[in-house]
Amino acid sequence: MDELIFRGRDRYRLSWRHLIAPVAAIAVQLFLAAQDLSSVAFSWLTAGAFVLLAGGLWSSRRSWTRVGADGITICWGIGRGRTHPWREIRWIDTRDINGRTGMAYTARITLTNRRRRSLPALTDSATYPLPDFDADVQRIIDWWELSTDPSARFRPPQRLRDRIGPRTWGVVLGLAIAAALALHIFVLRHWLY
Repeated sequence: MDELIFRGRDRYRLSWRHLIAPVAAIAVQLFLAAQDLSSVAFSWLTAGAFVLLAGGLWSSRRSWTRVGADGITICWGIGRGRTHPWREIRWIDTRDINGRTGMAYTARITLTNRRRRSLPALTDSATYPLPDFDADVQRIIDWWELSTDPSARFRPPQRLRDRIGPRTWGVVLGLAIAAALALHIFVLRHWLY
């Protein structure tokens, strides 16, 4: 089989449409900070915001995943990447993420230590659609099945965060915060009166 490589620079094209929201958020934060900060602090804050934005864009374009005879190599844009040999990979699947722009799907591997790793540049979303996502994931699975013994493969149990979506976590967190505030107010009233 031929070695597969998926690169962020082939997928993530920089466009003004994608930059509007982060630049607008930074501009609003800087405007609010300019009213309360000195000019030196404001300058540092501005430089830091743009370094973070540029660093995120730079690392996403430099990220890649390579699938070959030695295993799956993952690089998140810094360094040479880390190779996970086939003997360490127990499962390959996709994760569904329901975000602001709709559903996104990302390929991931589960290792022998039960840690999961997403594969960079293998994400299908409304912002960055990948028409061949299912075919690409199947090609990775074919490599995995060819390189491993069937007895070494197992489907990991679902974790709590896989079973409960972000909206449910938000509701639970909101209720916990509301309960903590109510308890705090009740205790304060009891102690003050």
